[in-house]
Amino acid sequence: MKTLKELMYYMGQRKALLPLSMFLSVLSELAGLLPYILIWLIVRELLSDGNFASSQHIIFYARWAAGMAIGGIILYFLALTCSHLAAFRVESNLRKEAMCKIVKMPLGFFDTNTSGRIRKIIDDNASITHSFLAHQLPDLSGTILVPAITILLIGIFNWQLGLACIVPVVIAMFIMGYTMNTKGKEFMRAYMTSLEDMNTEAVEYVRGIPVVKVFQQTIYSFKNFYKSIMNYNQMVSSYTGMWEKPMSFYTIIINSFVFFLTPLAILLIGNTGHYTPVLLDFFLFVLITPVFSQSIMKSMYLSQALGQAQEALGRLNRLINYEQLSTSHENVSSMSKFDITFSHVSFTYPDCKEKAIDDISFTILQGQRIALVGASGSGKTTIARLIPRFWDTKEGQVLIGGTNVKDISQETLMKNISFVFQNPRLFKTTLLENIAYGNPYADGEAINRAIDMAQCREIVDRLPQGLNTKIGTEGTYLSGGEQQRIVLARAILKNAPIIVLDEATAFADPENEHKIQKALKELTAGKTVLMIAHRLSSITNADNIIVIDKGRIMEQGTHHELIDKHGMYSKMWKEYQQSVNWIIGKEVSYE
Repeated sequence: MKTLKELMYYMGQRKALLPLSMFLSVLSELAGLLPYILIWLIVRELLSDGNFASSQHIIFYARWAAGMAIGGIILYFLALTCSHLAAFRVESNLRKEAMCKIVKMPLGFFDTNTSGRIRKIIDDNASITHSFLAHQLPDLSGTILVPAITILLIGIFNWQLGLACIVPVVIAMFIMGYTMNTKGKEFMRAYMTSLEDMNTEAVEYVRGIPVVKVFQQTIYSFKNFYKSIMNYNQMVSSYTGMWEKPMSFYTIIINSFVFFLTPLAILLIGNTGHYTPVLLDFFLFVLITPVFSQSIMKSMYLSQALGQAQEALGRLNRLINYEQLSTSHENVSSMSKFDITFSHVSFTYPDCKEKAIDDISFTILQGQRIALVGASGSGKTTIARLIPRFWDTKEGQVLIGGTNVKDISQETLMKNISFVFQNPRLFKTTLLENIAYGNPYADGEAINRAIDMAQCREIVDRLPQGLNTKIGTEGTYLSGGEQQRIVLARAILKNAPIIVLDEATAFADPENEHKIQKALKELTAGKTVLMIAHRLSSITNADNIIVIDKGRIMEQGTHHELIDKHGMYSKMWKEYQQSVNWIIGKEVSYE
């Protein structure tokens, strides 16, 4: 009932359609049962007193039987129409609710949830609720009505024969119900999880095919996807195997009512000496019992569909009710100072026990350029992403202009921070629109100035339609370095006072790196800058370099100060210099 109430909430103004659908389904079930009763009446007329009955009665019953059968089909069609209209509204509203929630998610949510998983949660689970409401729920009335009418007929006609029909059905249902209740919910959760994992791996595998082919790692890259397929196969196979014996017993018992019914009918004829009334009752129960067992079976499938809908709605609710970034009553909507302070900040990622960073404290004065260096996984990116609130800190404070970032409205925070990621992301739209994302209200002059500052003019001139060329379609693709320059043009156009650079030159070739460095110089002029870099040559002029190791600050200072300390940075610098000066040795020749 709780699940149904939640789904009713998402129906909006179409709430009345679901009760109407169930009412029409009740009428449809009644119309579907009447032909069996009418057929029985025809047989009674034929067997009455051993003489043929009036042909008018037979024709009358036959017409009503045909009319009821057709009427039942029409009523069921109308019931499904109403249920589908209600289900479409629920599915649509669930998708809208989930997408509205996605827009408000902390940016860190997308670091731990792949696009394939998010798509599965929203699309597939919303579709499951649609299927339950549109198809299974209208059948609920039949699963209640048919057994009730069957029991009524038992009381009216012959309770001995009626019980003989019902006993095998009850036994079969008990076997199925017991098996389903003990393993059903557990399986449904495991099934949904394994299907979600398989979909996620499929999406990631398809997206990675270009890289896979370049490095000839087809088998290795397929490993995770194959593993998810095998896990799904093993889970479904074991569940199918679990049902093998119960389903066999069910099929045998549910279809054995005639073996229970026939000996009892012969016994009753022998006791009473009147075969016609007993044969009529026998024929009635032969007609009704399959309908009765079928309606009970529907209830079993309905129970399974309900469990699936509950699990689907639960997954959607976990997304919809995902903890948002906390909002403060202050909700600062304007900023005038742009210095950044980390005060005793510690942070642990969700579902992790170890701290990603521990007791981090430093200050970036307005207009300063600060660099973070350290090994991969040391916590550099975590520090950078706490500034624009990818995640909220549980310990310590992150301050901008003396104000806790939690007290600054999300809109204001995003307006004043430009974040350039390691992996540039362009949309499948025109180059102009990709750049204009930085400032949708910028005029043509400002856009062209940003293009020149980001060293993108030769890219624009080379494209067939210039700024109106669509990226990623019709064979128009840009290299990684070129994409990064377009992203920098976007950031320059935004003109935010705080710049966060997460290894912006990591994968650039020498030519593109030189142009990116010139673009970065234009982008960061006069701004408060935090940059993460593996290429130490790009940060030698930083006002302060902070060395991070295992989530803690090990040392900090200017390039020359850190070299003189002969600590971690000095060692990193020497190793970097060796890697820069390394060349491929001469090939050995053999005589």
